[in-house]
Amino acid sequence: MARAQLLAFLLISIFCQCALALNPITISGNHFVDSVTNKRFIIVGLAYQPKGEAGYDFRSGRDTLTDGKACLRDAIVMQQLGINTIRVYNVNPYLNHDECMTIFHTAGIYLALDVNSPFPGESINRINPSESYHPGYITRLTAIVDAFKNYPNLLCLFAGNEIVNDIRSARISPPYIRAVQRDLKQYIRHHSNRTIPVGYSASDDRLRHTMHRYLSCGQDIDSRADFYGLNSYEWCHGSTWETSGYQRLIDSFNESPIPIFFSEYGCNAHRPRSFAEVAVLYGERMGEMWSGGIIYEYSEERSGYGLVQLQKTGDVALTKEYDALRSQYNQLNFPELNGFEPTVRDFQTCSEEKMVDEDGKKERFNFTLNLPQNPSPEIATKNYTSKNRNLGKIIEVPNLKSEYKLFSSNGVEIKDFELKLKVDKPNAPIGKNDSTPKPDEENPSRENIANPRLCQPSSSLGILIILAYLFLCQ
Repeated sequence: MARAQLLAFLLISIFCQCALALNPITISGNHFVDSVTNKRFIIVGLAYQPKGEAGYDFRSGRDTLTDGKACLRDAIVMQQLGINTIRVYNVNPYLNHDECMTIFHTAGIYLALDVNSPFPGESINRINPSESYHPGYITRLTAIVDAFKNYPNLLCLFAGNEIVNDIRSARISPPYIRAVQRDLKQYIRHHSNRTIPVGYSASDDRLRHTMHRYLSCGQDIDSRADFYGLNSYEWCHGSTWETSGYQRLIDSFNESPIPIFFSEYGCNAHRPRSFAEVAVLYGERMGEMWSGGIIYEYSEERSGYGLVQLQKTGDVALTKEYDALRSQYNQLNFPELNGFEPTVRDFQTCSEEKMVDEDGKKERFNFTLNLPQNPSPEIATKNYTSKNRNLGKIIEVPNLKSEYKLFSSNGVEIKDFELKLKVDKPNAPIGKNDSTPKPDEENPSRENIANPRLCQPSSSLGILIILAYLFLCQ
């Protein structure tokens, strides 16, 4: 009996270790899809950069994803909102992000990560790209891949953000964007056990159509973008379909062979924001083709876009905008959106006729595919490594209850400020239109859910398999 009980324990432990994990996301045609179930993945996203650019300082030993207590607090707030993706703009690849990434993983939240930062040597200079494209920059790119590649909830990497944003940059920088995409994807192919989508986040300007066609054309899968994000603030207070410019977006991208989504959106010309555009983005006109979007942004900063107020004590207060956004999300039909099948289209040839529209011609958009050579050409080989020993991993969840306080938009403290386990599937809106957290209906009590300390991927999985094998061989 004792031997049978031991075997049962080992098998259950192995199952737990394997089952409760988010599946990596991959791409099929013009959709993101779950790499295991092949179900569509639609981004319900939020830009996450507490303290703005000041939240990252390579000299301080901190970035957005190094404070586990803050990440737990914010993951709980986002989980109640229905967020399944955060966008983080600046990270230090040599810092430990395990606790924060595990917390967001437990919450069912993926990460869309920018590889650049505003500090010198950590991004492509749009006006002088050749000077900024150097071995030190390549080392940063590959170090970021190594630091985050093992997290199953790494959704994608942005190779650039609005690098082309005016006439001058349009005439110089586009080939460098494709070059960085190439460099990242070549390194991922040799040093990651899975594919990681790599793409670009573009400004919403006259060159958006040409930029999309340039980045998504041709048969060079390394330099070609896997997806295209658009930072769009066209829909403002009082906008309609006719006045917002959304019809032009549909016309520009309706034949896209790769996923399209808003990498930022949420006009703040009038506050509080009502987020009426959410119903359009995830509705019948755009929902089948567009892969969702990322609201700008989580916390109130100087730019004035926040859904929450972070207090000096570390406590967090929800705002009327948080309530409004949650109400919009909870009116959507996500099962219907997830039911759309991807459209697989041929990639356009990289000819001027196919790539460059009238605005691109007028601005003399640089559409060459004669890309700059990698300043560290060995990156294309298996022998090259970033030498970053900080290889991220999912760890045990130390605690699911935040030490901070949460207040509703009316100033009332919300009790039971705790993360709900959702590590086996993406998070989604929970269907309630106020700011009071709702218990997870699928996990009504702590006694009925798996212990997060037991059901996290770890090195103990291999040990358990070996023990089970030895037991059966006796």
